[in-house]
Amino acid sequence: MQIYSYNFMKIKPKILIAMLFAAFIMTAVKSQAQTSDAGKWRLGFGVEGGIPTGDIKGYSNYELGGTARLQYRASQNLYLTFTSGYYNFFAKNVTIAGTNFVAKPDDMGIIPVKAGVKTFLGQHFYLAGEAGAGFETPGGPVKLILSPGFGYATRSWEAGVRYENFWTNNSNFGTVALRIAYGFDL
Repeated sequence: MQIYSYNFMKIKPKILIAMLFAAFIMTAVKSQAQTSDAGKWRLGFGVEGGIPTGDIKGYSNYELGGTARLQYRASQNLYLTFTSGYYNFFAKNVTIAGTNFVAKPDDMGIIPVKAGVKTFLGQHFYLAGEAGAGFETPGGPVKLILSPGFGYATRSWEAGVRYENFWTNNSNFGTVALRIAYGFDL
């Protein structure tokens, strides 16, 4: 008889994020709502900064970006979101091995296009999850984006933290990011 054991550290980040996203959606209906009428639309504009993780850590030390997020209040406690904008991963200086030559590669940009859900756990605290595509600039491959997060929102301001994973067949990287946004009802 052979005994099998599984090393959970081998779970790929994209699978782990997908599992967390599914668990989040299943628990979303048990949350409490932020005060706002169902059927209302909101628009928010945010600035964000992040610390790269995974394959991109050797290329970039930080990411800065800006996003616009459209939100629709689907029920008392659930918002549907659509987010897009621009993230810039600033390239590190690279020293060519065996020389004193220092090169500066081009920065990498990503245009995210994501849809998601946001549910409030009380008056101000929320959990969120988004999925979508990231279009690399200049002219790289399209990336799958999975992004769980949490935050705090008032009637006008929001601060949220998330892990955003960018995945293609050839690379897997992410960013731990903070987003500060101003929003208003439409």
